[in-house]
Amino acid sequence: MFSVQQEGYVTILTLHRPPANALASSVLKELSERLDTLKEDDQVRVIVLHGEGRFFSAGADIKEFTAIDASEQAAELARAGQQVMEKIEQFPKPIIAAIHGAALGGGLELAMSCHLRIVSETAKLGLPELQLGIIPGFAGTQRLLRHVGMAKALEMMWTSEPITGVEAVQWGLANQAVPEEQLLHTAKQLAQKIAQKSPISVQAVLQLVNEARTKMFHECVEKEAQLFGQVFVTEDAKEGISAFIEKRTPQFRGK
Repeated sequence: MFSVQQEGYVTILTLHRPPANALASSVLKELSERLDTLKEDDQVRVIVLHGEGRFFSAGADIKEFTAIDASEQAAELARAGQQVMEKIEQFPKPIIAAIHGAALGGGLELAMSCHLRIVSETAKLGLPELQLGIIPGFAGTQRLLRHVGMAKALEMMWTSEPITGVEAVQWGLANQAVPEEQLLHTAKQLAQKIAQKSPISVQAVLQLVNEARTKMFHECVEKEAQLFGQVFVTEDAKEGISAFIEKRTPQFRGK
């Protein structure tokens, strides 16, 4: 279901599960396993997550819902999805979602767990679960709130109406909106810019930003000081400072 393509230090991870790239349990399991492998690969510095075909992902596999007849079964399904989304959000290497077509329900929850989002201008993003008489279950209520604020989050969920890629940027849900034919190229360009930085510094910033969600400010700034000290004495830091003084492009090796 997932294919992997390596372009320098950038990895393109593509979901192929026609017709709608629905997030069945098997898809989430494979995604989790793929991430475990990519985490240990030093050639992987940035990941671009993309959907093949017409959609990024149109959501959960509704057929799986018909086999659930108990509250705890449904809760366990939600917890399993939440664990994968948390793994993505806490992943030590940047993950960029390149979104076209539709990112709905679980598809948007997947996209929101990524660190950055590039969208096509005509993409549709939404959490339409209330149309089914249910609610988002892969932490969508919480991540949407963090991205767009309470009023917009409630509006999107209560109406079940999707927004366009352009609106997603305006609402703070996406970083850039581009014509669909430029989507993957734009996401790769952004990934390559990040991949050119020291992976040690990139991962330190990601760690600090993630910890800021759950820890007190004074704890985070102390952690920042500690990581600043650790990063400062790396070979990459010496290379970066020397390259700046010598007016050349630094060559970071992740050491």
